[in-house]
Amino acid sequence: MGSYMVKRIGIAVPLLIMISFLTFVLINLSPLDPAVVVLQAQDIPEVTEELIAQTNEKLGFNQPFMIRYLHWAASCLQLDFGVSYVTGESVWLTIAPAFLNTLKLTLVSSVFIIVMSILLGVACAMREGKMMDKSVRGIAFFLTAIPSYWLASIMIWYFSVHLDLLPTSGMDSYRSYILPVIVLTISYAGIYFRTVRSSMLNQINEDYVLYGRASGLSEKKITMHILRNSLQVAISIFAMAIPIILGSTVVIENVFAWPGLGRLSVKAILSRDFPIIQAYVLIVAVAFVFFNTISDIINAAMNPKLRKDL
Repeated sequence: MGSYMVKRIGIAVPLLIMISFLTFVLINLSPLDPAVVVLQAQDIPEVTEELIAQTNEKLGFNQPFMIRYLHWAASCLQLDFGVSYVTGESVWLTIAPAFLNTLKLTLVSSVFIIVMSILLGVACAMREGKMMDKSVRGIAFFLTAIPSYWLASIMIWYFSVHLDLLPTSGMDSYRSYILPVIVLTISYAGIYFRTVRSSMLNQINEDYVLYGRASGLSEKKITMHILRNSLQVAISIFAMAIPIILGSTVVIENVFAWPGLGRLSVKAILSRDFPIIQAYVLIVAVAFVFFNTISDIINAAMNPKLRKDL
């Protein structure tokens, strides 16, 4: 198992290097001079050639591309993503609180999504073709087809404006989590429960289920065995749900004025604050690689046959 983990991490490292390089390249593909972008972001009334030269010298934009990339990559390893073009403050000090707020919302939502997916998946699989199965799948299909911003707006109007029960924005208390978490759970649980249901249905027809029933095992024990084996397939989906939600909270954060990473990234895009955009893209990409690696290691721990495929 230890050698498998080393090999899997060995695959992740060059992938992260490639992602960091592409992130740096894409940001630098802007047709505008980086120095001009910095000066415009700082609302300098008159951009002169002298100011451009000074800014290039100060921020190192006049150095060769690869030197700038290596310097930036080495700084990122120390959580130094540079300084904001707009405020001049450290990107990490700006992005860290927002990342923490997004992470809180992501983890809470992920717990509810996973629990609801498992409950609905098991219930529908054990009642395949019956009214409950058809109803849940129909409702889930309808709800997941609704745009999240529209669903969030309806929630705000009904629970916050009409009933005056929940806050419309911010994260002042646990009550602020309720509406964003509900919207995210509805949007994703309706997708992931189908994976659990499909895995359960594949396991129901296996020989060990027939033998268990023939041996007199209770349906509860048989269901637990089916669920355990089914989760080996679903665990990769659930592991990847966390970075997917982390990277897709942009709409929810802007609708609910959640002070998170997604809202900050939108402001950075509008103001062309490239260092913050770079940090956002890199953090989300690293999250995808990290959780994908973790899911592979967990699957290999549960199924030793997978270790031989690497």
